[in-house]
Amino acid sequence: MMNTISPIPASPAETKGWPSATQGWLTVAAFCVAAILSYTDRQILSLLVDPIRGDLLISDTQIGLLQGMAFAIVYSFAGIPFGRMADRTARRTVVLAGIVVWSLGTLLCGMAGSFGELFAGRLIVGIGEAALAPAATSMIGDLFPQERRGVALGVFMMGMVVGGGVAIGIGGGILTLATGGAFEGLPFIGDLAPWRTALVLLALAGVPLLIGLAFIPEPARRGLAEGGSDGLPLRRTFEMLAALRWRILPLVLGCAMMAVGDFAMLSWAPALLSRNFAMAPGEIGALLGTLIVIAGVISTVGGGYVSDRLTRRSGAIGRVHLAVVACVLALPCSFIWFATGPYQVLALVSLWTMISTVAGVTGIVALQESVPNELRGLSVSFIGFGNILVGLGIGVTMIGFVVDHVFVDPLSLGKALTLCVTPAAIIAIFSFALAGRAIRKASPL
Repeated sequence: MMNTISPIPASPAETKGWPSATQGWLTVAAFCVAAILSYTDRQILSLLVDPIRGDLLISDTQIGLLQGMAFAIVYSFAGIPFGRMADRTARRTVVLAGIVVWSLGTLLCGMAGSFGELFAGRLIVGIGEAALAPAATSMIGDLFPQERRGVALGVFMMGMVVGGGVAIGIGGGILTLATGGAFEGLPFIGDLAPWRTALVLLALAGVPLLIGLAFIPEPARRGLAEGGSDGLPLRRTFEMLAALRWRILPLVLGCAMMAVGDFAMLSWAPALLSRNFAMAPGEIGALLGTLIVIAGVISTVGGGYVSDRLTRRSGAIGRVHLAVVACVLALPCSFIWFATGPYQVLALVSLWTMISTVAGVTGIVALQESVPNELRGLSVSFIGFGNILVGLGIGVTMIGFVVDHVFVDPLSLGKALTLCVTPAAIIAIFSFALAGRAIRKASPL
């Protein structure tokens, strides 16, 4: 019966030897680098807000659309077919195709001469980046047993969190160098505006990444629910998703609500520090970028390790309990409205990133372990759908809208962040708690 589907169905392949630790960790390292570049391409606009506004003569609402909806709409919907492809085809090929597409989109953004052209470039970036997470997490699940999977997926996700910090650091560094004339005389980029130089250089960084990932082997699939390696028929896929909906939907919603804070803070904190506290782009990049990187490393690896320990002790429910605790601890970090100095803002954003990422890591691993192998890529695409459409699309765009139309004050970014992020964190607490209740009632492994 459908309501007795186990989280990770047993199969003969599951009892065979796993790939070597060297192969597993080399693959994770390669995907971590891909995630860093992916998130750097995605988040770089957060430090380029005011240069782009001045060059293209656009508003904060349009900037919010570029950082949010322009990327989020296509990423969210493209992720679902990419997830389906990751469950049925060679996952490495899916990743390589995605890198080509998002690099071309980043290059188009760097050469854009209008809001419309920049919007189109962001759409293309979104299509390409939607391929990475479903395929990579599915492959990682076939490289590590359950008791080590949290750390492995945590290291991969570290690239995503570190990418946000790297984007700020790289953006600030390139802007400083370009403003000082460091690229003058160089072909192609020598005559570009500093913000365009940053985007073009990031696009070119996709070439060596493609070469490296071409040598990553495709692992055998494990934990197949119905014995086949070609994936489930579409009808059976929908039947299994319906049977598992009370485990899947709350985990997706909880991750999406925390992503509202993640993307809103990363996208608007640099502008807040610049406008309200007169910090220079180079200083913002160095301080905030470094703090985000440190927070990302601690939270992804540490969160994965703690969730693995809890899983060995209390099963899958241990991961969800950790996610609930993380959301509760992150809630006070959303009170940026009340920050009176730049270092308070830096502290709140860094702490939010560190604690929220623990919830994100554990939520994704819990979802991976709540579905059979044939649904791993698709289930992670649901996480991507929620995180990007709600977190990046609605969350980031909402901040710009509230600044322009509610407070009507460009110095009100702190107020707008608290007004949008705090309710999202509260919803996340209840969503993860609901997921825990469903997992507790599920059939044991």
